[in-house]
Amino acid sequence: MAVLSLDRLSKRFGARLAVDAVSFEVREREVFGLLGPNGSGKSTILRLVTGYLYPSSGTIRVAGIDVVRAARAARERIGYVPEDSPLYGHMRVVEYLSFMGRLRGITGGALDRAIDAAVERLALGSVRKTIIERLSRGYRQRVSLAQAVLHKPELLVLDEPSNGLDPRQIIELRGLLRHLAQDCAVLVTSHILAEIERTADRAAILLDGRLLTVEQIAHETLAAPVPSPLEALFLELTQAKAMQ
Repeated sequence: MAVLSLDRLSKRFGARLAVDAVSFEVREREVFGLLGPNGSGKSTILRLVTGYLYPSSGTIRVAGIDVVRAARAARERIGYVPEDSPLYGHMRVVEYLSFMGRLRGITGGALDRAIDAAVERLALGSVRKTIIERLSRGYRQRVSLAQAVLHKPELLVLDEPSNGLDPRQIIELRGLLRHLAQDCAVLVTSHILAEIERTADRAAILLDGRLLTVEQIAHETLAAPVPSPLEALFLELTQAKAMQ
């Protein structure tokens, strides 16, 4: 079943056609990658899917709901982490998650349970009371992911989530995305082919706003992506530092 469906989606900015009649679907429990060089339309598509932009033509449906005609209902089914995810650095992790949960209308015991579940899923237990600005880039990204899944979305949308992460954090992120995909569909962009190849089930390649192809990606196992020999060596040699 398709969680996200794009049908001949187009977006024009003045004379420039940024997205040109793009169609594809993202299925349940699938990680779907959008690949393309800078300016290919990846981030524009994400902003269209999440309702931050309106299409010039075409349709977008999330869980069967038209994103334009029923924007609020569609957004309730989406979790979104933009490329530069805004965080309130002065807040503690649990305070920030509580704040974001209340913005989504989650209150009382349901909010407590949602925070506990998100903290567990993103392995944030050891830092839940830490001030966000004191966290590493990798942990800040986990906090961004945690707020995006508080309301148990059917679609998780991520724009360049590995940007700025070190090799260890990138490897850990791959596993987190596969773990999150057990409960929702994941749409993720990257201009780094290798990251999509290691994480996604299928990938679309974009160029100048046009969809060139959608390809199935072959993996021995996607449940827990296995580090390459060089990645395994890096993890081993940097383990002590990472635990500090």
